[in-house]
Amino acid sequence: MVLELLDNITPNKYLHSVIILLVFYALSELVVFISQRVILQLTKKTKTNLDDLIVSKTNKPISLILIILGLRLSIIPHKVKPYILDIFGHILASLIIVLIAYIFIVIFDIIIINWGSKFAAKTESKVDDEVVLLFQRFSRITLSLIGLIFILNIWGIEVAPLLASLGIAGIAVAFALQSTLGNIFGGISLIVDKSITVDDFIRLEDGTEGKVTDIGLRSTKIKSRDGDLIILPNGKLADSKIYNYHKPLPITRATVDFSVKYGSEPEKARKIALDELKKINYVLKEPVPVIIFAEMGEFALKFKAHFWVKSINEKIEAKDAATTAIYSALNRNKITIPFPTRTVYLKKG
Repeated sequence: MVLELLDNITPNKYLHSVIILLVFYALSELVVFISQRVILQLTKKTKTNLDDLIVSKTNKPISLILIILGLRLSIIPHKVKPYILDIFGHILASLIIVLIAYIFIVIFDIIIINWGSKFAAKTESKVDDEVVLLFQRFSRITLSLIGLIFILNIWGIEVAPLLASLGIAGIAVAFALQSTLGNIFGGISLIVDKSITVDDFIRLEDGTEGKVTDIGLRSTKIKSRDGDLIILPNGKLADSKIYNYHKPLPITRATVDFSVKYGSEPEKARKIALDELKKINYVLKEPVPVIIFAEMGEFALKFKAHFWVKSINEKIEAKDAATTAIYSALNRNKITIPFPTRTVYLKKG
């Protein structure tokens, strides 16, 4: 219809092409002008900056799409050989698909980065940056492949056999990278579940224990009490039973076992030990320390002194101070601490 109107105005085909190009160029500039001067002013009033970024990043690609459409229409009035026209049309259509794919990639990048910044604000681990980067790369590759499929379809290339080949290759790669992918998804699950965080002191069911220094995308680093660095694959860590001494609260309980000989007064031994615990700086006043008369053993009365400290980092020092204090107090009060003995009675024949 537009071409017929131009034919009525002027029979010059070159002038037709110039007019078409100028019209679409004007439309492209109008899109940029409206997006920058009108739409952006409206989006600035919203609470989020997502719409601002999307509009500012996509207005120029949209204007380029309009220019390419104008270029395609400007060729129609000329008598061009069909195969040349097809090739030229395929090239322009491929460029449009590339620009559309670029627009979607930009939009997804903005959304993922915005989500990533909010996600990172809730965590103390560096793994969130790697997770966001992983999602960003995955979205880019996926959208690029979709765009490539459309381009191949335009050029008449069969996509179905190619997709089947890619599917088989993908299965083979997934099997080859099974361990790596397991570690990556294990790291993601650890940070999403927040079961452990940096600076937590943890112990695994195999006895491995230490302070978490870093949670990476593929592995987690733990510093043992001896200062050794332990690197654990996230896949193994995610499948393990983890004792976290910092959650739900950092305070932890310590226990000192002690015994007194038979004939001693249990209440007196209990009071002496409890008084000593209350003098130790490491021991918290709340929860209150308790002394439990645990067992009448083979050769001694056995007690357990339970008390709480601020964190696992003070547990060893607190236990050492409590053991020393209880031992010294029992000696001062003439309460014997027995050692294993066995009495043998001999009967004369």
